[in-house]
Amino acid sequence: MSLALALSAEGFSVAWARAEAFSAPRSTDVRTYALNARAIDLLTRLRVWPALREWSAPVFDMQIRGDDGGAMHFSAWQQHLTELAWIVDAGALERLLSEALRFAPRVEVVPALQAGQPGVPADLLAICEGKHSDTRRALGVSFDRQEYGHWGVAARLRASRPHQGVARQWFRSPDVLALLPFNQPEPDASYGLVWSVPQPRAQELLAMSSADVEAALSEAIAQSQPEALAQLGELHLASEVASWPLALAQADRWSGPGWVLLGDAAHQMHPLAGQGLNLGLADVDTLVAVLREARAQEPWRTAGDERVLRRYARRREWPTRSMAQLTDGMLQLFADPRGPLKSLRNGGMSLVERLGPIKTWLVGRALDA
Repeated sequence: MSLALALSAEGFSVAWARAEAFSAPRSTDVRTYALNARAIDLLTRLRVWPALREWSAPVFDMQIRGDDGGAMHFSAWQQHLTELAWIVDAGALERLLSEALRFAPRVEVVPALQAGQPGVPADLLAICEGKHSDTRRALGVSFDRQEYGHWGVAARLRASRPHQGVARQWFRSPDVLALLPFNQPEPDASYGLVWSVPQPRAQELLAMSSADVEAALSEAIAQSQPEALAQLGELHLASEVASWPLALAQADRWSGPGWVLLGDAAHQMHPLAGQGLNLGLADVDTLVAVLREARAQEPWRTAGDERVLRRYARRREWPTRSMAQLTDGMLQLFADPRGPLKSLRNGGMSLVERLGPIKTWLVGRALDA
C-alpha cells in the first residue's frame, strides 16, 4: 500500500492487484510496530503519519538486559534525538493506508494475481506478497528459509503504572521478551508484548487462561530483573494472545527483467530489533528514489529496466543483510547455554554500554535501516 501511494505521488500509474485492497483490517490484530525515523519520514510524505500519530506512542528510552548482569541503555536525550522510535498500532496503520489509497490518483484496483499469470500489462511488477509469495515462487526465485524453532507471541497489556516512554527487552536464554510502550487501551499505561519463545512454550502460552499468562509474564520479568516489576506495576492482558513462527530468510534474487521484490517477499528476520517493517518501508523509499532518478536522467529506460532495478537491489542488499546478521547473531549468542559464552555475551553487552560511539552507531543503523 505504501508503494502504491508513493508511486502515485511520483506520477506513475499503478494497478493494485489485491482483491481485498480496501477491506478493513482485522479487529483482533494485536501487533505493534516500532517505526524508525526513515519510516516516519516516508509516511509523512504519504500524508499518513499525522493521523497515525494518534495511534502511536514515542519511545524515549530503551533498556536491554542480558541473562547474567549484562545491560544496555539507549536514551533519545543522550543521542540528541526527540525520540528513538514510535510504537504504532498495526491495524490503524493498515486502515489509514487503505483510506489514503481510496483517494490516490492513478491507482486502479485490479483482480488479485494468479501465480505465473502476467496480470494487467505493466512495465514493472512489484511483488509485495510477503514471505509466502506465490509470484516469487513462480519466477523461480529461491527463498532460503531457516526456521528458528521459536514463535513470536504478541498481546496488548494494561499496566498499573505509566510507561514513561520506556521500552524494555530481556535476553533470557533461550527466549527474548520485550515490552513496547503504547497508548492503547490505556493512554500512557499500555504495552505491546513481543515474546520470542521456543515453539512448545508458545503453544503452552496460547492454551493458558489470561491469569496464567499474566503470572508467567510476571515470573519471567522477576527472574530477569526483579526491580522491574515495581517499576512496571501490575500487568494485565488487554487482548487475546497471538503467535506465529519465526525464521530467517533471504531471496537469492531481488529483481529481474520487469519484476522486483520488496519487504517480506525479499527478506525475513527475527523481530528482536523491531526492524522488519522498517526494512520493508526502506525498500519502498529506495525503489521509488531509483525510479525517479532513472526517469529524470535516463528517460529512455522503462520502470522495469533490469539495469535500473539492479540499482535498487544493490542499495538494499547490504543494509538488509547486515541487519539480519545482527539479529541472528544476537539470538544465537544468547540461545547458547554454555557458561563461557554466557559470561562473554553479558560482558560484551556491558562493554557496549560504556562505549558511546558504538551506541551512537547502533542507534543510527536502527533509525535508517
